[in-house]
Amino acid sequence: MVDILLQCPHCQQHLCVEADHIGQVVPCPRCGQTHRVPEAVGKVACPRCQVRLYIAGSALGKVFHCPACVAEIHVPVSVAAGPAPPPALLRLHNVTLQITQGTTEQRLLNDVSLDLPGGHLVAIVGASGCGKTTLLKVIAGILEPTAGAVIWQGRDLAVQDLAPTEIGYVPQFSIVYDHLTIWESMDVALRLRVAGLSALQRKERAAAILQQVGLLLIAHRPVRVLSGGERRRLALALESVTRPALLLCDEVTSGLDPKAETEVVELMRQLSREQNRLVVSVTHNLRLLHRYDSVAVMYEGYLVYHGPSDRVAAYFGVPDVAEVFTELAKRPAAEWHAAWQQRQRDFALRAGTAPPPVPAVEESTPGALTQFGVLLQRRARIFARDRGQLLLHAALLFGFPCLVVIFALNGLPQMRRLGTGAEATLWQQLRETTGYIIESSRIGGLVSGLVMFQVILLALMGSNNAAREVAAERLIFEKEKLGGLRPSSYLASKALFLAALVAAQSVWMAVFVNFICRFPGDLLVQCGLLLLGNAAITAASLAISSLLKSPEQASLVSIYLVGFQLPLSGAFLALPSALGLLTRPFIAAYWSWSGVIETMRDTRFYDAVQMVTQTSLSPVQLCFWALGSHVVFGLWLAYLGCRQSRWD
Repeated sequence: MVDILLQCPHCQQHLCVEADHIGQVVPCPRCGQTHRVPEAVGKVACPRCQVRLYIAGSALGKVFHCPACVAEIHVPVSVAAGPAPPPALLRLHNVTLQITQGTTEQRLLNDVSLDLPGGHLVAIVGASGCGKTTLLKVIAGILEPTAGAVIWQGRDLAVQDLAPTEIGYVPQFSIVYDHLTIWESMDVALRLRVAGLSALQRKERAAAILQQVGLLLIAHRPVRVLSGGERRRLALALESVTRPALLLCDEVTSGLDPKAETEVVELMRQLSREQNRLVVSVTHNLRLLHRYDSVAVMYEGYLVYHGPSDRVAAYFGVPDVAEVFTELAKRPAAEWHAAWQQRQRDFALRAGTAPPPVPAVEESTPGALTQFGVLLQRRARIFARDRGQLLLHAALLFGFPCLVVIFALNGLPQMRRLGTGAEATLWQQLRETTGYIIESSRIGGLVSGLVMFQVILLALMGSNNAAREVAAERLIFEKEKLGGLRPSSYLASKALFLAALVAAQSVWMAVFVNFICRFPGDLLVQCGLLLLGNAAITAASLAISSLLKSPEQASLVSIYLVGFQLPLSGAFLALPSALGLLTRPFIAAYWSWSGVIETMRDTRFYDAVQMVTQTSLSPVQLCFWALGSHVVFGLWLAYLGCRQSRWD
């Protein structure tokens, strides 16, 4: 940062303030009166430490003390005019981030102060774990600093956050849908993030951006066949759809070959020259630092240098920038930081010749209903193109009902009546009664087992439906949420898509099994109970998917959820009364099974089931209410999970 020397117009106190306050009203530390900081009329250097300072007209002919070394600076009556310091578009002031791990407190960032102008490409470099990505996430608003402030165009982002259309964020790894084409990816991004564009306007903007990044000629190519460099260029293109004033790039050149890396850096440089845009790029590669306007060096959470890219090696006293990291290891980070604070004025950025700022295009985010429609269409398209998922769902849809009916291919056995003829002897009556009980128990066990088998298989399908639905695409969702996607729209699109799967699976299971086994009772009510049982497990698995970090964890927990349904339902082994009352409200399988059995109440099959189970059955209406509550509660938990930020 560069300072400007001036004199208070009220008390004549000699002042030294940061040049970024030029044009702003500031208070005098001596008299408390406010005054506007005037424009600089020239520059002067400290005779001892050579710190360069700007001077206002009121400082001409006066004596000041250098803010760095306290030496006297005699400002002449007239000085040569010099360029004004570049105005800061983004300012970080004493940003600190501290986390607690167990009982240990750890600082990830330490008093980072940084001024970055518009029309500028800056590289943030440093060894692994030095805080580069952490700093980028603080700027993006993903992480909240413990202390300090992030100022964007004069406003504190802790008070007023960046608008979704002001920022573009490109994560370290390319996160796009492999089953979409480049063109489809661009169209979806435009429809999700920019409102008010016609189909023709979307096409023109997408074509212009793809032309700029060099992907227009292969726009109809599927993402899954793109090279690493092409994927990074697509990621930059997707974040350019809103024409953001701030573009943050995290290791976008990592893992690329030298040619692709050079192309991506040149593309970022080109993007920074448009509309006074600030492009911040985190990188660990020092080979192309000369292509950046400035370089910020991080070391163990401290900023130890920020200045022109051609002066990095000279500042650290090494012949080549490749030796900077080795040199940093020779001194503690706090010492490097203190040394930088003493010398930073010597390396202040000079005002460049960047084009004047172009008025920002006022973009607005589409409404919730529009985003819902776009997401639902995208999910259906991806599902239709994923052959593996299609085959798996088809196998479950048609295979699971077949597993049920093999136990009753000829239908349910007929229940005979108990003979009570007066002419029968006592022995005959006893034998008849014993045979009836044995047969009824066998049929009751078969009916109860077939119903529970349907319920459990549908629960497995529900788990498969939703366990990976959010967790597998969490990073894409987080990036789109940062760009203005509403969690409610996202969850609604998932819920409707899964509802279609649940309906197809449950109705087909009920109709097919009923046709083969000829279950008594109201088929429509049975369909509804099986559907709600499937929906309850699906909603719970969707909640698990939104709350856990990885799809593997979500799948495992969802399988455990299904595994607990059978023993805790009480369908085969009655639970102790107290335990049954405690667990039953949370077991969707019980309510679905109980409701289906209750639809047979007016038949002898119901009596047969009662003979083999000690678990009390609940009325159909209560089963519907309980299963509906499961669905609502699961979706509510899923919404809470979607609202949380889970970048890691």
